[in-house]
Amino acid sequence: MDIVVDTSVLMAIIANEPEKERLIELTQGSDLIAPHSVHWEIGNAFSAMLRRKRITVEQALRAIEVYRRIPIRFVDVELETSLQVADRLGIYAYDAYLIQCALRYRSPLLSLDENLINSARRIKVRVLEVK
Repeated sequence: MDIVVDTSVLMAIIANEPEKERLIELTQGSDLIAPHSVHWEIGNAFSAMLRRKRITVEQALRAIEVYRRIPIRFVDVELETSLQVADRLGIYAYDAYLIQCALRYRSPLLSLDENLINSARRIKVRVLEVK
Protein backbone atom coordinates (compact mmCIF):
# COMPACT_ATOMS: atom_id res chain seq x y z
CA MET A 1 0.00 0.00 0.00
CA ASP A 2 1.15 3.53 -0.77
CA ILE A 3 0.94 6.16 1.97
CA VAL A 4 1.18 9.88 1.25
CA VAL A 5 3.46 11.58 3.78
CA ASP A 6 3.95 15.25 4.42
CA THR A 7 6.81 17.33 5.80
CA SER A 8 5.51 17.16 9.38
CA VAL A 9 5.83 13.37 9.36
CA LEU A 10 9.31 13.40 7.86
CA MET A 11 10.56 16.09 10.25
CA ALA A 12 9.18 14.14 13.23
CA ILE A 13 11.10 11.07 12.11
CA ILE A 14 14.30 12.99 11.37
CA ALA A 15 14.17 14.88 14.69
CA ASN A 16 13.28 11.81 16.77
CA GLU A 17 10.06 13.40 17.98
CA PRO A 18 7.80 11.43 20.36
CA GLU A 19 5.54 10.38 17.43
CA LYS A 20 8.43 8.72 15.57
CA GLU A 21 7.76 5.14 16.70
CA ARG A 22 4.04 5.38 15.91
CA LEU A 23 4.79 6.87 12.48
CA ILE A 24 7.19 4.05 11.68
CA GLU A 25 4.62 1.52 12.90
CA LEU A 26 1.93 3.02 10.65
CA THR A 27 4.15 2.95 7.58
CA GLN A 28 5.75 -0.46 8.12
CA GLY A 29 5.47 -2.53 4.94
CA SER A 30 4.11 0.40 2.90
CA ASP A 31 5.62 2.58 0.23
CA LEU A 32 5.90 6.26 1.05
CA ILE A 33 4.90 8.70 -1.65
CA ALA A 34 4.82 12.48 -1.74
CA PRO A 35 4.52 15.27 -4.26
CA HIS A 36 7.86 16.79 -5.28
CA SER A 37 7.02 19.90 -3.25
CA VAL A 38 7.70 18.02 0.00
CA HIS A 39 11.40 17.82 -0.89
CA TRP A 40 11.59 21.62 -1.02
CA GLU A 41 9.48 21.99 2.13
CA ILE A 42 12.10 19.95 3.99
CA GLY A 43 14.75 22.47 2.94
CA ASN A 44 12.49 25.31 4.01
CA ALA A 45 11.91 23.72 7.43
CA PHE A 46 15.66 23.46 8.02
CA SER A 47 16.27 27.01 6.83
CA ALA A 48 13.63 28.24 9.30
CA MET A 49 15.36 26.34 12.10
CA LEU A 50 18.67 27.90 11.07
CA ARG A 51 17.20 31.41 11.07
CA ARG A 52 15.80 30.86 14.57
CA LYS A 53 19.18 29.51 15.72
CA ARG A 54 17.55 26.23 16.76
CA ILE A 55 20.18 24.22 14.89
CA THR A 56 23.57 24.75 13.30
CA VAL A 57 24.23 24.26 9.61
CA GLU A 58 26.26 21.15 10.51
CA GLN A 59 23.26 19.70 12.34
CA ALA A 60 21.01 20.54 9.40
CA LEU A 61 23.35 18.80 6.98
CA ARG A 62 23.46 15.68 9.18
CA ALA A 63 19.66 15.73 9.39
CA ILE A 64 19.44 15.94 5.61
CA GLU A 65 21.57 12.78 5.43
CA VAL A 66 18.93 11.05 7.60
CA TYR A 67 16.16 12.46 5.37
CA ARG A 68 17.84 11.11 2.22
CA ARG A 69 17.77 7.59 3.68
CA ILE A 70 13.98 7.63 4.03
CA PRO A 71 12.62 5.77 0.99
CA ILE A 72 10.13 8.18 -0.58
CA ARG A 73 8.84 8.00 -4.13
CA PHE A 74 8.27 11.54 -5.32
CA VAL A 75 5.37 11.81 -7.74
CA ASP A 76 3.79 14.41 -9.95
CA VAL A 77 0.43 15.98 -9.26
CA GLU A 78 -1.54 18.13 -11.65
CA LEU A 79 -1.12 21.82 -10.93
CA GLU A 80 -4.54 22.73 -12.33
CA THR A 81 -6.40 20.13 -10.29
CA SER A 82 -4.41 21.02 -7.18
CA LEU A 83 -5.34 24.67 -7.56
CA GLN A 84 -8.99 23.69 -7.85
CA VAL A 85 -8.64 21.72 -4.60
CA ALA A 86 -6.92 24.71 -2.98
CA ASP A 87 -9.74 27.00 -4.06
CA ARG A 88 -12.48 24.59 -3.00
CA LEU A 89 -10.99 24.08 0.48
CA GLY A 90 -9.52 27.55 0.98
CA ILE A 91 -6.00 26.18 1.55
CA TYR A 92 -2.51 26.83 0.24
CA ALA A 93 -1.28 24.98 -2.81
CA TYR A 94 1.32 23.01 -0.81
CA ASP A 95 -1.45 21.35 1.20
CA ALA A 96 -3.54 20.86 -1.93
CA TYR A 97 -0.64 19.02 -3.60
CA LEU A 98 -0.68 16.49 -0.76
CA ILE A 99 -4.44 16.07 -0.91
CA GLN A 100 -4.35 15.76 -4.68
CA CYS A 101 -1.57 13.18 -4.37
CA ALA A 102 -3.74 11.10 -2.02
CA LEU A 103 -6.70 11.40 -4.38
CA ARG A 104 -4.71 10.62 -7.53
CA TYR A 105 -2.95 7.59 -6.07
CA ARG A 106 -5.97 6.46 -4.00
CA SER A 107 -3.77 6.40 -0.93
CA PRO A 108 -4.24 7.44 2.68
CA LEU A 109 -2.59 10.58 3.99
CA LEU A 110 -0.32 10.59 7.03
CA SER A 111 0.28 13.98 8.63
CA LEU A 112 0.72 15.66 11.99
CA ASP A 113 -0.74 18.91 10.65
CA GLU A 114 -4.29 19.21 11.99
CA ASN A 115 -5.32 21.81 9.40
CA LEU A 116 -4.18 19.55 6.57
CA ILE A 117 -5.89 16.55 8.16
CA ASN A 118 -9.16 18.44 8.53
CA SER A 119 -8.99 19.72 4.94
CA ALA A 120 -8.27 16.22 3.63
CA ARG A 121 -11.23 14.79 5.51
CA ARG A 122 -13.54 17.47 4.08
CA ILE A 123 -12.80 16.12 0.60
CA LYS A 124 -13.11 12.47 1.73
CA VAL A 125 -9.39 11.59 1.73
CA ARG A 126 -8.61 8.73 4.09
CA VAL A 127 -6.32 9.88 6.91
CA LEU A 128 -4.25 7.55 9.05
CA GLU A 129 -4.62 8.23 12.77
CA VAL A 130 -1.35 8.85 14.60
CA LYS A 131 -2.90 8.89 18.08
